[in-house]
Amino acid sequence: MQKDKNGPMIQTLKNYFGYENFRPLQEDIIQTILQKKDCLVLMPTGGGKSICFQLPALLSEGTAIVISPLISLMKDQVEALKANGIAAGALNSNNNETENSEIKRACLNGKLKLLYISPERLMTEIDFLLKDIQISLFAIDEAHCISQWGHDFRPEYTQMGVLHQRFPNVPIVALTATADKITRNDIIRQLHLNNPQTFISSFDRPNLSLSVKRGYQQKEKHKAILDFIDKHHGECGIIYCMSRSKTESVAQMLEKNGVKCGVYHAGLTPQQRDKAQSDFINDRTQVVCATIAFGMGIDKSNVRWVMHYNLPKSIESFYQEIGRAGRDGMTADTVLFYSLADLILLTKFATESSQQSINVEKLQRMQQYAEADICRRRILLSYFGEVSEKDCGNCDVCKNPPERFDGTIIVQKALSAIFRSEQNIGVSMLIDILRGSFSADVTEKGYDKLKTFGVGRDIPGRDWQDYLLQMLQLGYFEIAYNEKNHLKITESGYNVLYGKTKAMLVTIVRQEFTPKQKKKKVVVEKELALSISATENENLFEALRTLRKELAAQEALPAYIVLTDKVLHLLSISRPTTIEEFGNISGIGEYKKQKYGKDFIKVIKQFVD
Repeated sequence: MQKDKNGPMIQTLKNYFGYENFRPLQEDIIQTILQKKDCLVLMPTGGGKSICFQLPALLSEGTAIVISPLISLMKDQVEALKANGIAAGALNSNNNETENSEIKRACLNGKLKLLYISPERLMTEIDFLLKDIQISLFAIDEAHCISQWGHDFRPEYTQMGVLHQRFPNVPIVALTATADKITRNDIIRQLHLNNPQTFISSFDRPNLSLSVKRGYQQKEKHKAILDFIDKHHGECGIIYCMSRSKTESVAQMLEKNGVKCGVYHAGLTPQQRDKAQSDFINDRTQVVCATIAFGMGIDKSNVRWVMHYNLPKSIESFYQEIGRAGRDGMTADTVLFYSLADLILLTKFATESSQQSINVEKLQRMQQYAEADICRRRILLSYFGEVSEKDCGNCDVCKNPPERFDGTIIVQKALSAIFRSEQNIGVSMLIDILRGSFSADVTEKGYDKLKTFGVGRDIPGRDWQDYLLQMLQLGYFEIAYNEKNHLKITESGYNVLYGKTKAMLVTIVRQEFTPKQKKKKVVVEKELALSISATENENLFEALRTLRKELAAQEALPAYIVLTDKVLHLLSISRPTTIEEFGNISGIGEYKKQKYGKDFIKVIKQFVD
């Protein structure tokens, strides 16, 4: 659509952000806001949402008010804007009164282009600061927080419906990375948006690999995690865990094995959480083990992997969390561990919640993703209403299509044990019976006397976990969550048990992580399509990374705010030796060109023949 390449929008994009072209939908969204119209923007994490409101703020008179739920997110975005030479500030409780007074004064004098503020602070300033300044637009980030149907509902967001009453001529843009149809309609209704245009970007993140590991027990998980981190030597990652205690135990395991690791959960003090986040953002720790409380405030572009130690409760949560990897557009890996124990516990939480039906439905969709034997990316995209015409080739199912075998005897052994125990056992007891374990619980109940005791001892326990997950997915038994999670045989199950039908199971292929030489990265953004391979000087890249670290330390900034990993890779490929050539690298704007060009060129010249 970019008719005028020299127009103010493209010029501003290049000057401040260092990009020659807009990503899909960005230009249309910006023009809609500049026409003073409301809009709702759905764009995946890393898809370029921020520019959609930051650029119109630069092109408009007055100050853009950005409502954001977390202080850490505000801090990150304000630092990034200032690093691009843009006047921005944040009003929050982390500032002292002098700092907040200076920010207010800058707004009143028209010197601030973007003001970040929490929903609570917004309401206290609505009759004071906001009525005395010229407001160019309201941008409501993480807009799904306003809806009870959203995955991260925050009551304080619901007060923002008054904005259009108080400021009827100021456009509102609501932005979120994940919202299904119900949530989208709820956002529009609660914010009283006026005939808003809805922009839905593609949810496809082809740079993220998708992988699920089923049926791993704790010891096996730990080995797999250590092997994976060894393979990703020196690369930052996040491990999401279901409980606070699990974040701490996994972190202890990693520290014991020499991995610098932080912990983040809601049970820590604000100071402890801030330190954990700061250490991770500034690369003082390689890994953070966290509950879902962590991540919304993370703009860190060089997270190379995200791992889920447990099954997430919904696809929205999962998608947003994996979206924290590969924000720079370079390859990143995601791994999900999935077990029956997770499913049982999460189902208990969902059925006991105040929104039972919708939470159970969301969990079932997450379960379907984890158990799928078709392209996982197609399942994700389908959930968000997007149809993919072909398999992605970058998920474990595409890379290793499942093979099936006649597993009727295996299924009959398991169903027979359930039947002979009068359907009064859970998963772990069933595996003990099949494996012939003389545990206290088994012998106390007399299950060691059953005909089926020990009939499956030739199959490892973790393989039984996997087969039972498959049997649950195929509908051969159900879990009675209201009866101590006992297993109940279904009609389909009886048909297999009595030999009326066959049961086809997927062959288990254990692909352990094996340490190997660090893989090369591929920049997947279409406008670059550069392969970081033979053309890159790795020694130069490391030298540039060292320089970036020094410059960041001088300014007390995270390294990726100075220049992203992707920009460093591009510099080590193209090796510019003049300031102008340096400024032509995608991601380097006019401000950074003048500020950092001389230092980086000095290092690059040492590697140029």
